[in-house]
Amino acid sequence: MKLFEGLARFQPQALGVLRIMTALQFIEHGSQKLFNFPVGEHAGTLTGLTLTAAILEFVGGILLALGLLTRPVAFLLCGEMAIAYFMAHYPRDFFPVNNGGDAAISFCFIFLYLVFAGAGAFALDNRRSA
Repeated sequence: MKLFEGLARFQPQALGVLRIMTALQFIEHGSQKLFNFPVGEHAGTLTGLTLTAAILEFVGGILLALGLLTRPVAFLLCGEMAIAYFMAHYPRDFFPVNNGGDAAISFCFIFLYLVFAGAGAFALDNRRSA
């Protein structure tokens, strides 16, 4: 439709906003595990995989929000979310709506998209290549 054809010129900005907003949500998952902020049910001693996931979520989220090393960071985080889904959610139930894995699946595929699409606008990666 002609109405939507003009929107294509804003694709880099839309991709940048998707990256930033996804990263900000992801940072919350890491900060909740690491610092119990925002306060939630994930507080407690972190060891092994949980500590690794928390660090990846917090640091990886910050790097994605800045658009720094976007493709390799998105690749790592995509893998983390796939592992999280199959280890923590899938064993509870087959259906994501019942096993609480909706967010893990969404994060996984958004990060996978960023691996292929890049950072979009508003990214430090763009300054490094200029």
